Amino acid sequence: MELIVLGWGGGWPAAGGAASGYLVRQDGFNLWLDAGTGTMANLQRHIGLHEVDAIVISHQHFDHFLDLYPYFLSRWLRKGSAVSKLPLFASPGMFEHALQLEDGLAGAFDVRVVGPGEDFEAGPLRVRTAPMRHPVPTLGMRIEANGASLTYSADTGPTEELVRLAKGANLLLCEATFAVPGDGSPDIHMASEEAGQHAARAGAERLVLTHIWPANDRRAAEERAGSVFGGPVVLAENDLRVQL
Repeated sequence: MELIVLGWGGGWPAAGGAASGYLVRQDGFNLWLDAGTGTMANLQRHIGLHEVDAIVISHQHFDHFLDLYPYFLSRWLRKGSAVSKLPLFASPGMFEHALQLEDGLAGAFDVRVVGPGEDFEAGPLRVRTAPMRHPVPTLGMRIEANGASLTYSADTGPTEELVRLAKGANLLLCEATFAVPGDGSPDIHMASEEAGQHAARAGAERLVLTHIWPANDRRAAEERAGSVFGGPVVLAENDLRVQL
C-alpha cells in the first residue's frame, strides 16, 4: 500500500498548497481520500483524473470535499467515451452542503452513505470506520490490504475511538490542528502533542501529522509530537509518499 499526500492544510491551504486530501494506492487501485481545495490539481501529478477508482469523504466540512465540484465537472464534460459512475463513499449529511450538485452527483457518482462504525470495501482495500470527536458525523478510518494498515483520524478531538482504530497500525495519519492543547475546543481538533499521545497509546509504528493550521509552526508541531510518541514522526507535505 502507498500513501501520497495531496494536501495537508487545516481549514485552508498554505501558499501553493492544498487543504486535506490523500491518494491511497494498492495493486493498481487508486482511492482519493478527502478532496479538499487544491487536491485535484495535485492529484494529477501522480495519476490521470480518470484513473481514480473510488473516492471517500470523511465528513461534510468544506476543507475536505470542495474539489468534488471541479472533479464532477471534469467527468461531466469528458468526451469520447461513456463514463461509468464512480463509487463515492461519504459520511451521513455530507451532501447537505452540496445540494446544487445533487442531480449531477447522481449521474456521475455511485453515492454510498457510510455511518460511523460501519465497514466497507473499495477495490482491494478493506475500510473499517469509527466515529470521531467532531461536531458533524466524521469517519475515522483504518484501511487494510495485504497485511498493511493505515489509520486516518480525519478531524477529531482526543478520543479513545482513534486509539482503538489505530491499534498496531503501520501508520497513523493524524490531524494536529492546534499548536498546543487548549488552543481550541477538544470537541473539534487536537494538537500535535495529543496526536503523538494517541499514536503511542495505539502502538502505531509511524506517525504522519496533517491538518495543521497553516499559520502554526510546523517544526514545533513535529517536535512536540515526537517528544511523546517515541517513534518516527513526519510532517505531511504535498507529494509526500509513504510505503506501507
